[in-house]
Amino acid sequence: MAYAMQKWDLRQLFPGFDSLELQTAFDNVEEQVATFEGVRNKLTPDMDTDTFMDVVRASEAIVRILNRIYAFAGLSFAEDTQNQNAQSLMGRVQQFAAEMQNRTLFFSLWWKELDDWNAGRLMSAAGDYRYYLEEMRHFKPHTLSEAEEKVINIKDVTGSNALVNLYDAITNRYVFKLEVDGERKELTRAQLQPYIQGPDPDLRAKAYQELYRVYGNDGPILGQMYQTRVRDWHNENISLRKFKSAISVRNLVNDIPDEAVETLFEVAKKNAKIFQRYFKMKAKHVGVERLRRYDIYAPVAKSDKAFEFAAAADMVLESFSAFDPKVGELARRVFDQNRLDSEIRRGKQGGAFCASINPEDTPFVLMNYTGRARDVATLAHELGHAIHAMLASHHSAFTFHSSLPLAETASTFGEMMLIDQLLAVETDEAVRRDILFKQMDDAFATILRQIYFALFERKAHALVQKNATVDEMCAAYMENLTEQFGDSVELSDEFKWEWVSIPHIYHTPFYVYAYAFGQLLVFSLYQQFKAEGDSFKPKYLKILASGGSEAPVKILAEAGVDIRSAAFWQGGFDVLSRMVDELEKL
Repeated sequence: MAYAMQKWDLRQLFPGFDSLELQTAFDNVEEQVATFEGVRNKLTPDMDTDTFMDVVRASEAIVRILNRIYAFAGLSFAEDTQNQNAQSLMGRVQQFAAEMQNRTLFFSLWWKELDDWNAGRLMSAAGDYRYYLEEMRHFKPHTLSEAEEKVINIKDVTGSNALVNLYDAITNRYVFKLEVDGERKELTRAQLQPYIQGPDPDLRAKAYQELYRVYGNDGPILGQMYQTRVRDWHNENISLRKFKSAISVRNLVNDIPDEAVETLFEVAKKNAKIFQRYFKMKAKHVGVERLRRYDIYAPVAKSDKAFEFAAAADMVLESFSAFDPKVGELARRVFDQNRLDSEIRRGKQGGAFCASINPEDTPFVLMNYTGRARDVATLAHELGHAIHAMLASHHSAFTFHSSLPLAETASTFGEMMLIDQLLAVETDEAVRRDILFKQMDDAFATILRQIYFALFERKAHALVQKNATVDEMCAAYMENLTEQFGDSVELSDEFKWEWVSIPHIYHTPFYVYAYAFGQLLVFSLYQQFKAEGDSFKPKYLKILASGGSEAPVKILAEAGVDIRSAAFWQGGFDVLSRMVDELEKL
C-alpha cells in the first residue's frame, strides 16, 4: 500500500472541542475523583494488600482518562498552535488536571510517608505497579506538606505552564523570508530547514541569518521568558524542595544517578576533539579552508536527492520488518490508523515528536516532511518511539513509558537500521558518501550538541541566580559554542540567539542529555547486534518491552551495560572515532 502525506485524525480521541464525549470524559474524572476521595480514611499502615491495590488501580483509571483529554488538547494545539479552541482547551485541561491532582494528592503523600516495612509488604504484592510505587518514594526527601503541594500545582497552571504555552504560540507563528532564485519566499521554520542544510553555501548562510534575525528580534523577550522559567525551577526545586542542583531534579525523574550523568558529561567534553577533527576533514570535502557554523550540516556531495513520502514510508517499514516482522507490523499500525501528521502547514508545531497516550492506544506521531534524506531518518526515529511504546503496552499506564534516557533507544536504533538499508540499496557513490557524512552530522547533532546544550543550561541556571542579563546569557552561549567547536569552525555573531530557539530548554529543563545518552547506548547495542546477529534481537526487544517497569540502571545491567562507567561511554565515542577514520579514507 502506498502511503500519502496527511494530517492525523484526532477524532479517534474525541469527536471535537464541543463534543458530548469530551464533556463526559471531564465528568467521569470528576466522579471518579469524588469516589477516590472516600478512601482517604482507609489508608492505614496495616491495610491489606487487596484494598491497597484497589486504590492504586482506581488512581490509574483516573490517570487514563486524563491522559486522553490531555493528549487531545496538546495534539490539537500542536497541529495548529494558532487555533483558539485548542489554546482555550489547553488552559482548561491544565487547570482541571491541577485541581484533580490536588484532590487526589493525599494518596501519594501518605504513600511516601509510610514506613519502609509496610511499604515493602504492599509493594511485594503490587506486580507491575511495584517500580512506579518504589520510584514515588524516591521523592520523599523533596516532598512538601499537602497545602504547599496544592499551591505549587495551581501556581504552575498560570505560571510556568502558561509561559511555555506562550513561548510556543509566539515562536510557531514566526514567518521567515528568504530569496531563492530571485523569488522572495515566506517560510515556516520547517520549510526553512532544507535551505539551512542545503547544498548552496550562500543560501545556507542567509537562511541561518534569517532564522536568528527573527528569533533575535524577540530575543530579549524570549530570553526573559527563559529567565522566568529558570527562576521558577529554582524557587520550587532548590529553595522549597531542597534538591542539591537544578539538574538533580531531572536525574531523579529519569531515575539516573547524578554521577552517571556527570561521567557522561566529562567523557563527552574530552571527546569533543573527535567532532572537531571531523569538521576539519569535512571542510576539505566541502571545498573550504574552514567550515563556518553555517556549513556544519552541508551535504558533501551535490546530491539533492528527494524522497517521495510513499517511498520513504516503504523504506522505513522495510528496514523495521527486516529486523523483525513484528516491529514492522507495529510501525505500520501508525499509518493504517491515521495517527501520523506529516504535512507542513503554517501554525503547525515545528520539529517532530511521538505522543504515547495510554498502553492500549496506538501513539500519534507529528513531523514536517520536506522530502530530504534527513526527513526519512526522522520518520524512522519517531516511529521507533511508537514501536517502543507499543512493545511495552502490556504494562500499566504508570509503567509503560520508559524513562527519558531509555526513551531514545528504539528511535535511534531505528535510524541506524534505516541507514543500513539505504546503504544496501544505494549505488550512486556520491549519495552513499553523503549518507555516511550525514550519519556523522546526525551523531554530532544528537550527542555533542545536546551535551553542550545541557552544559549551557547548567551555566544558565547559575547565571540567572546571579541576575545575569539576557546579553550576558548570550555571551555565555557563545563561550559554550567556542569550547564545543574549538578552532574547527568559524562562528558568527547571530548564533548568540540560538539558545532562545531551543524549545526543550523551556519545555523540559535538562531533557536534552537524554538524546546523547540514547545515541551512545545505541552505538553500544548496535555493535552487539552486528557481532551477535539474530541472537541479539530477543535481548534488545526485552529492553524495549520493559518500558518504564524497572529502573534504567537495572534494565541496562541485564543487557551488560554499566552507565556509571566512563569506559562504557568512551566505547560509544570510539565508534565515532572509527567512523571518522573511515570517512578520512574516502
